[in-house]
Amino acid sequence: MSKLIDNTRQLISGDEDSNTSGNEHFQNVLQARLSRRDVLRGSLGVGMATMFGSFGLSACTSDDNNDDNAAAGSGEKLLNFSAVNKSVLDQVIVPAGYTASVIYALGDPLSATTSAFKNDGTDGDFENRAGDHHDGMEYFGLSADGKPSTTSNDRALLGMNHEATTDEKLTSFFQHANGGTASLPRPAAEVDKEVALHGVSVVEISKSSSGKWAYVQASSFNKRFTPLTPMELSGPAKGDALMVTKYSTTGLLCRGTLNNCGTGKTPWGTLLTGEENWAGYFFRSATDDAARDAKSVTALKRYGRSQGASSRHGWETGGSDDKYARWNNSKLGTSSNGADDYRNEMNTFGYVVEVDAYDKSKTAKKRTGLGRFAHESAAFSKPVVGQPLAVYQGDDARNEYIYKFVSTAVWSAADANPTDRMATGDKYLDSGKLYAAKLNADGSGEWIELNISNAKIAAYAGYSFTNQADVLVNARIAADAVGATKMDRPEWCGVHPNTGEIYFTLTNNSNRAVEPSSSQLAPDNSNPRAYSDAKGSSTSKGNVNGHILRVREGSAGATATSFNWDVYLFGAQADADKGLINLSNLTADQDFSSPDGIAFSPSTGICWIQTDDGAYTDVTNCMMLAAIPGKVGDGAKKTLAHKKADGSTLNVDTYVGKEPTTDTLKRFLVGPKDCEITGLCESPDGKSLFINIQHPGEGTKMADIADTSKYTSQWPANAGYGAGKRPRSATIVITKNDGGRIGS
Repeated sequence: MSKLIDNTRQLISGDEDSNTSGNEHFQNVLQARLSRRDVLRGSLGVGMATMFGSFGLSACTSDDNNDDNAAAGSGEKLLNFSAVNKSVLDQVIVPAGYTASVIYALGDPLSATTSAFKNDGTDGDFENRAGDHHDGMEYFGLSADGKPSTTSNDRALLGMNHEATTDEKLTSFFQHANGGTASLPRPAAEVDKEVALHGVSVVEISKSSSGKWAYVQASSFNKRFTPLTPMELSGPAKGDALMVTKYSTTGLLCRGTLNNCGTGKTPWGTLLTGEENWAGYFFRSATDDAARDAKSVTALKRYGRSQGASSRHGWETGGSDDKYARWNNSKLGTSSNGADDYRNEMNTFGYVVEVDAYDKSKTAKKRTGLGRFAHESAAFSKPVVGQPLAVYQGDDARNEYIYKFVSTAVWSAADANPTDRMATGDKYLDSGKLYAAKLNADGSGEWIELNISNAKIAAYAGYSFTNQADVLVNARIAADAVGATKMDRPEWCGVHPNTGEIYFTLTNNSNRAVEPSSSQLAPDNSNPRAYSDAKGSSTSKGNVNGHILRVREGSAGATATSFNWDVYLFGAQADADKGLINLSNLTADQDFSSPDGIAFSPSTGICWIQTDDGAYTDVTNCMMLAAIPGKVGDGAKKTLAHKKADGSTLNVDTYVGKEPTTDTLKRFLVGPKDCEITGLCESPDGKSLFINIQHPGEGTKMADIADTSKYTSQWPANAGYGAGKRPRSATIVITKNDGGRIGS
């Protein structure tokens, strides 16, 4: 989920491109249907910021005065705020009339006995502190007596991902006093700290009588999940031969969760957390192919681990202990099944993990039925009594696929408040059908089931599947086999609470060209843009700014195998070419790049769009926009005329949603320097909005660790929160000064 334009530091492997299948990226239909700074740029000013409160977070106004939009079924007006201007300031900026406050940051202690965070690289005990890179997040209400509540607006648990760490040359340098050891072998103490910085937090928050939110350090609910936390494998791959490791010779158990990105909240009240770029943490020796069978070599390469692949942090070099050895994915033992080494360890990562935030005694479960890939969020269809549930997902890597899981069990209203939430998860998430999406040139699409009984899977020449567990563990290969459509890095997804339509963010794709090489893809109908984007002295090419796909299921709803699609919004600079780039005709109050997080407010229905951008950061830091979308088909067909070097034209048709106005789309927030805006949840009354500011200051160089003046960000310390000046990922809460609902 990190910034992954090719000319940025590749800290996380979301720019991985291991899909060498011949599947359409709509290439075969492009003739039938479909830089930024190549055009004259206008001046883009940053408005004066009005300082708010003790945290130094600010509000910004703009010249626009929108016509109000009414919330469905009420006289309340939505998007009734002035759009925030673009900003490169090292602060959080929100509209006039709003206040943003930091409530939970990297290193904050989660027990009464854990010391205050010094933020100088000497802190330890991260098993009892907030982890790094706050990401996806969900709200779980608590009643006054500590019971689950769907109506509590002043006490709750936040279930939160800690995706990764800010790195350079192996080391998470901000978390070590002198930047850490940037060579192999890595010291065990540094490895132990970095491992614990990853995973998930469950943390209690409460609102005081004065209306101020804070986290509760000594709460008995507080809990950390790290890559070492014991977990269960659940679903069709549980106990399969592919899951056998030295840690669990039966293939029933695994250790920990890693690189957690997007989230989801189940209709029965548990947290779903997606494991995204986990593959890069594993090492494979340069001679490992010869030690393995051909099938496992094929699978490892398809998931981005060719032999000789180095690991992101070198954790496998921390010592001889088993907790370090597990990061070496090479075949080292002599057993036939992998019970004496960690050749299969990677197979235990890449899932949606279910966590009961309310009950610390419950073991987290990896739901293998939902498939294995680089997961972002998991968005549920609208529950309908007597009908199955659908879970929508994206695989965040270049040229990967969109997926849907449909439960075998049909929804029962009694399961909205079950006595055993994890058992309810067994009911709905362990048995069902997994589908991959194929998008057609005429704006239609189909869900293709990934099942061993599918002839295209059973007879696939590229890989010989053993059973259904194999299909799910190697879902990418199964999707290759059935001809799913390659997409531009599917990120988060969200389901509109009223229409039930599904929105997928496609953040960008640097591997697209009008005249593609053998390793590139041409523009196609659902991914129709390829252009040059200048940023200072460098130029990025491809679908640099990303877009948001929108899907309407067929008449069967969650169980439909057909759908219709269009592109809701195209990211672009406002003054970019409207015929090839700014297809949504965005204005300066709306323009954005690289959509990533997306979520709908269950209170107001507002669609919140968050960015993780490396292309537009010379003009603005990452941002969050508020939108009121229409419906699939509310726009028009457009033809993009791409010019080739020989003067000929490549015409590509696409379907573009209705152009937004300042009444239906505007910028709500801009974050501090070098951050990503991510994670979103709210109180049931819609009056407290929680979002995460991830990796501020990630552009800092490890060589400058001793010189705080060279940090590219000092947030949130410069906003009055916490000790030291090293930047920290953190959760903020946004409230409206008049006590109203956010966005109204």
